[in-house]
Amino acid sequence: MCSRYRDQYGEELAVVTVTYSPGETLDAMCESVSKATEREVRIIVADNGSTDGAPEKVAAARDNVTLVPTGSNLGYGGGMNRGVAELGTEYGWVVICNADLFFAEGSIDELLAATERWPRGGAFGPLVREVDGSVYPSARLQPSLWRGTLHAALGAVWPSNPASRGYRQSDTAVTERNAGWLSGSCMLLRREAFEQIGGFDTRYFMYFEDVDLGDRLTCAGWLNVYVPSAEITHIGGHSTKQASARMVRAHHDSAYRYLADRHPGPRWLPLRLVIKAGLAARAALQIRAER
Repeated sequence: MCSRYRDQYGEELAVVTVTYSPGETLDAMCESVSKATEREVRIIVADNGSTDGAPEKVAAARDNVTLVPTGSNLGYGGGMNRGVAELGTEYGWVVICNADLFFAEGSIDELLAATERWPRGGAFGPLVREVDGSVYPSARLQPSLWRGTLHAALGAVWPSNPASRGYRQSDTAVTERNAGWLSGSCMLLRREAFEQIGGFDTRYFMYFEDVDLGDRLTCAGWLNVYVPSAEITHIGGHSTKQASARMVRAHHDSAYRYLADRHPGPRWLPLRLVIKAGLAARAALQIRAER
C-alpha cells in the first residue's frame, strides 16, 4: 500500500469532537480522556454553533482544550474535518468522538496498542456500551444493496431478521477483528489514512458519514479494526433529541446518498428511484409513529 502521506505525521495524539449545544456532557467527556490514556492529549472542540455556552466554558477551564468555531453548522463530518485541519503534522493519531460519551480507564491506550497489531489499520473502534450496560453493535458489515434494503424494510418490525442480524454482526463473537465500518461515535484514526482519502465526505450532513468513511478506507487498502478491549459508554442523543423529525429525514437522505453513490449512471436509475421512494415512505411512517 502506497501513500504520499507516509512519514508525514508524527506520533502525537489528539481528540477531536464536534459540538452543538452539548450541555454538561462535553466536560464529562474531556475529564474521562485524562483517565483513558497516559499520554498527553490535545482536545479540539469544533463547534457548529452552540448557544448554551458549554464549549466556551470547557475551553476556558481546561488548558488542553482548543475551541474552534466552524462558523456555521457544518454537520458531523464537516465539523470533524475542520477540527482535524486545526492539528499540526506532529499529530499522527486522532480520536474522533461525540461529546456525549465517556471513556473507560485506559481505553485510548488500548486502541493505540491495537495499532501495533494491525499495521494496515486505518481506523480502530472501541466496544460501545449504552448507559444500561448493553453493547451497541458498533462494528458492522457494509450495507450492500440487498442487505441494506432488507434491513431498512424489516429492521423496525422484525429486528432479529437474518439481514439485520448479519449487517449488525449480532451473531459474531465480540473479539478483535476487521469490520466493514465502525461507529463514528468514537474511533481512533491513523492520520495518514484519514488524509489519504480526503477525510469525511461533507455531503453527508449527519448519518452514514462513518459508513462511507469505512468503505473508502477499505477501497484505499486500509482496515477498520474493532477493538473490544477498549470501551466507551455513549449517553447518546443530547444535541439531536429536540430535532427528531429533522434527524429522521437526514438519516434517510444519507442512506439514499450512500446507495446511490455506489450505483451511478443510467443503468441503475430505475433502482435509485425505487430506493428513493421507499426511503421517503419509510421516513414519513417513522416520523408519524414518533409523533
